[in-house]
Amino acid sequence: MSQTRGKYDFCIGLVLAMSSSIFIGGSFILKKKGLLRLARKGSMRAGQGGHAYLKEWLWWAGLLSMGAGEVANFAAYAFAPATLVTPLGALSVLVSAILSSFFLNEKLNLHGKIGCLLSILGSTVMVIHAPQEEEVETLDEMSHKLGDPGFVVFATLVVIVSLILICVVGPRHGQTNILVYITICSVIGALSVSCVKGLGIAIKELFAGKPVLKHPLSWILLLSLTVCVSTQINYLNRALDIFNTSIVTPIYYVIFTTSVLTCSAILFKEWQHMAADDIIGTFSGFLTIIVGIFLLHAFKDVNFTLANLPLSLRKDDRAANGTLLSTYDSFHDDEESSACLGEMQSTESLSARRNGSLSPF
Repeated sequence: MSQTRGKYDFCIGLVLAMSSSIFIGGSFILKKKGLLRLARKGSMRAGQGGHAYLKEWLWWAGLLSMGAGEVANFAAYAFAPATLVTPLGALSVLVSAILSSFFLNEKLNLHGKIGCLLSILGSTVMVIHAPQEEEVETLDEMSHKLGDPGFVVFATLVVIVSLILICVVGPRHGQTNILVYITICSVIGALSVSCVKGLGIAIKELFAGKPVLKHPLSWILLLSLTVCVSTQINYLNRALDIFNTSIVTPIYYVIFTTSVLTCSAILFKEWQHMAADDIIGTFSGFLTIIVGIFLLHAFKDVNFTLANLPLSLRKDDRAANGTLLSTYDSFHDDEESSACLGEMQSTESLSARRNGSLSPF
């Protein structure tokens, strides 16, 4: 019965995670459209600290779409391990890339399509080999996990790094370096996932009739989640306003997923009980996703499709043959010129000797 229940929870978590990726991927497009409309109107941009986007309905539509995605993501974490749900966030990158090509005129070339395929394959491999977290069924167990010295050190480092980026690095380099704002969103996102996991357990206990509202951890997790999510939204808006969507989305995914996997491994000690092939499979799948995402955005400005592939090969062949031919012709011409020059010099030297004049050598 428990095994059947586990499979049922797995399927629910999988469907919720996939729907979450669709909503979140679409939210990037709606928000970007809203920010572009504000820029055309001459309003102060979000990247400069403006908040005019609060009056733009497209931005609110994107926010509601992201909210729906986050709710689905929230529920998915309650039914499935974080290391299963998080890799499926790559689907939001694919959705964002495909929709960007239709609605934002950001072309998806052959490299991008291959990158999408690799991201899907990598996500599948990660799901198959995903580590199984330790069972945490009550808030008391979650409280014990959150009090572990390893997690306390990790959370402290995350807060310190975030404050340094927000207060020191952001004002100086946030407008020019894409990693500043995205790193803030990503590392804080690792803590928000932990809060979501704890609140999911609290909701399950609430439905079971336990006095969850009297437990202080429930309110601490809710407050922490509110702070983390509001900070993520603020700095993600700035990154989207300044930089291209097809660049922001994949980089955000890579750093965010790395942060969540690290946090989940520290909090739930997942890797201690994994077989060697599962560890290799998990890392291989994640690296495959990174390569796919790199192809998706690194060559986005290269106009290359399957249609012009044979033409390119023919051009390359002709260019190679032409280079060889030109080199051979030049070498042959040089030989003939040298021979003619030698004959002329010999004739002039012979004429000089016949006339009795001696030329210096």
